Amino acid sequence: MELNKDEIARLRKTFNPKTWAQVKANDSWSVFKIMSEVVDGYETLSKIGPCVAIFGSARTGSGHEYYHTAEEVAYLLTKKGFGIITGGGPGVMEAANKGAHIAGGKSVGLNINLPFEQSANSFIDPDKLIQFDYFFTRKLMFMRYAQGYIVLPGGFGTLDELFEAITLIQTDKLVEFPIVLINKDYWAGLIRWIKDTMLKQGNISEEDLDIFHLVDTVEEAVDVIEKFYSKYSLKPNF
Repeated sequence: MELNKDEIARLRKTFNPKTWAQVKANDSWSVFKIMSEVVDGYETLSKIGPCVAIFGSARTGSGHEYYHTAEEVAYLLTKKGFGIITGGGPGVMEAANKGAHIAGGKSVGLNINLPFEQSANSFIDPDKLIQFDYFFTRKLMFMRYAQGYIVLPGGFGTLDELFEAITLIQTDKLVEFPIVLINKDYWAGLIRWIKDTMLKQGNISEEDLDIFHLVDTVEEAVDVIEKFYSKYSLKPNF
């Protein structure tokens, strides 16, 4: 991959020594932007109640089966009393917000400002759409306010969110909640590699495989979420 002139300039800039004044003007002042994103996220999401986050590709078209799956699972979860959190963009995210909108439920979009792919979808109420410049503050909101993850087929961003949650649960930094992967065929190769390579070489434990569930249907996905919370006599929004 070849870098363009702007990318080369940015890379060179990171190698240049900085004066204290430059650090204050750039790195230190970015703390206030980070704080504003955290405060905005906390204030909005704390009012929503129990939510399930739905992840998947931004590139999924409205006619694709994964789009319809996301719309349906969001609809059913909303009817069960859960709010829906997505990344706020197109594709699977749009479908999930749409399903919650049709069901008349609560739906939040955590939109990230990117040079491509990401623009907020139209199924999120303006007061429930939060804009982020930083991925890590956006991820914090998912981790803090989601009571479950539904993960549909997606790309690197989807894997990033999935493994972040698995890692935090594995290390007891996050209270365990259900993580459900939909479409066994799509995830089969990854799961096989995890078992045949990571597990066999001792890089994970057998019980780590219990952190997530693999299903094929929206009904199974919703059932995993419901059974997990009914076991603890916990109820979502009604």
